[in-house]
Amino acid sequence: MNNDKFEGQFDQIIGKIKHSVGEAIGNEKLANSGTADEVKGAAKETWGTAKDTASAVHQDVKDRAEVRREEAKADVHESAHDVREKISSTAQNVKDSITTKLDEIRHKHE
Repeated sequence: MNNDKFEGQFDQIIGKIKHSVGEAIGNEKLANSGTADEVKGAAKETWGTAKDTASAVHQDVKDRAEVRREEAKADVHESAHDVREKISSTAQNVKDSITTKLDEIRHKHE
């Protein structure tokens, strides 16, 4: 719990006490002050909740971005491997094709 939430709850409790005491003794000013403290406390607590939520969302987005980054990194690694394999295979096929043609030419001239 962050300070804003704690302070907001505390302000609401104090406000309720002041409100109740003011009502009980017929002191309008004290009752009104208590109600104002309750409203202030509720707003402060809500602000604290909003900050906690924003922090949680930020952390979630950050965590998801890290997962996506790692997945992209793995995809790039896999793609690079596939390209190297294709290049190697193509080079072997070209070599084999040329060797076959050269063998044919050699046999014709023997």
